[in-house]
Amino acid sequence: MKFGFKIRKLRQEKSISIEQLAEMAKLSTGLISQVERNITGPSVTTLWKIAKALNVSMNYFFDEDEYEEKDNVVRKDKRKMIILPNSKITYELLSPNIKGKIEYLLVEIDAGECNTKDLICHEGEECGYIIKGTLKVKLGNKEHILEEGDSIYFNSNVPHRYINAGNEKVISIWAMTPPSF
Repeated sequence: MKFGFKIRKLRQEKSISIEQLAEMAKLSTGLISQVERNITGPSVTTLWKIAKALNVSMNYFFDEDEYEEKDNVVRKDKRKMIILPNSKITYELLSPNIKGKIEYLLVEIDAGECNTKDLICHEGEECGYIIKGTLKVKLGNKEHILEEGDSIYFNSNVPHRYINAGNEKVISIWAMTPPSF
C-alpha cells in the first residue's frame, strides 16, 4: 500500500509542514519526506506516530473501497489484506470494514518476526487467540508465552508488542477496539 499520498494530503489540509509533522511524531524530516514520496514504507510504529500526530486513527490510511456498508459476510477469498512494507506479517480483515467499533483480524507472523521493534500503546482493548505456533506477548514489563489454544486480553494503553517465539508461522485471531487499521 502507498501511504505517502494520504499522509501528504492530510498534512497539507491541516497546514502542517514536514518539519512540524516530524517534530510532532518524533520522527526525522527525512523519513517523513521519504514516506510521503513512497520511497520508503512506514513501519507499524512510524505509521502509528504519524496517525497520532495528525489526529487520525490508522484506518484513515487504508482504503475502504472493497466492501460496501451492506456487506455482512467476508468470504475467505475476498478478505482485505494488510501487509506493511518491510514486514513479514500479514493482517487479514475478518470484519467487513473498519468503520465499526471493533476490528477483527487474522494475523500471521513468520518465525522470528515481530509486529514492531518498539513497545507501542494506543487507546482501546485487545484480545487474541493463538490458532498455531508460539507467540511471545510483551506487555509492559511482563512477557507471556502463548501457544495453540491460549488467549490473552489487555488494555491497549499498556505498552506492548508481539514476537513469534517459535520455529513456525504463528496464526492468530485478534479483536481490537477501536479499530487500529
